[in-house]
Amino acid sequence: METGETRARRCILYVPGSDTRKMEKAATLGADCVCFDLEDGVAWNQKENARPLVARALRELNFGVSEKLARINAIGSGMERADLEAVVPARPDAIVIPKVSDAEQIKWVSETIQRLETGDSPIVLIGMIENARGLMNVREIASADARLQALIFGAEDYAADVGATRTREGLEVLYARSAIVAACAASGIQAIDLLYLDFRDPEGLRTEATRGAQLGYAGMQAIHPNQVEIVQEAFTPSADAIANARRIVEAAREHLNAGHGAFALDNKMVDMPIIKAAERVLARARRTNSRKLGNET
Repeated sequence: METGETRARRCILYVPGSDTRKMEKAATLGADCVCFDLEDGVAWNQKENARPLVARALRELNFGVSEKLARINAIGSGMERADLEAVVPARPDAIVIPKVSDAEQIKWVSETIQRLETGDSPIVLIGMIENARGLMNVREIASADARLQALIFGAEDYAADVGATRTREGLEVLYARSAIVAACAASGIQAIDLLYLDFRDPEGLRTEATRGAQLGYAGMQAIHPNQVEIVQEAFTPSADAIANARRIVEAAREHLNAGHGAFALDNKMVDMPIIKAAERVLARARRTNSRKLGNET
């Protein structure tokens, strides 16, 4: 199967599915992913009204190169089937499943989509790990179904579930944050990092996004248009990083072809972990560049 690494998902921007004006604006912002939300972003008494609004937006809006997503209500909420029946015929690129607790929930959504979808391109899945049970089952969840391309870490819900107090430093969620990255890497899918709730604090957002990239996340969630550019920049390799990675890969090719193992470059030893990290930087740069070229055509 193709993994989530085949597509840039530096930023997933959530938009309330009950607000047509915000959905129309979001489609124009250039976020890698725009997610129309039927879950937390919609009041309980507006859920039914939001479904046709999201379906129409998915059908009619021009998203450019942005991936169009729809987040359904949690499995077991009693609303998940109606959500899928409303939005799947409108052909989102992906369905986001909140509060995933076990692999069976991913499989159920996949099977339900298969009965509902039409068209040649299968709708993919993105799961959200937001509770202790989901974290304990994350290895099985990450490999649950061929449609699954990414897992998202919901730090606020996770902290509430385990009784942790959220802090600026984030040590209370570091274990979960790291475990999700490891599970995703083992299954060849993407990991998408937490939300930064203070959308009026660009420097704090930049710091948190940079930390997520350092941990190995491919992207981050956003709740406000002002966050999109900062987040996407943080998950885009810099020109210096790309140049350095290219030098490492080219030097490795020469040394390995000559039968050498580890070698020195700029007075530093280079071995396979360093080479793989450089290849990862170049792969991420190619995905980002491919998206920019698509936006210009």
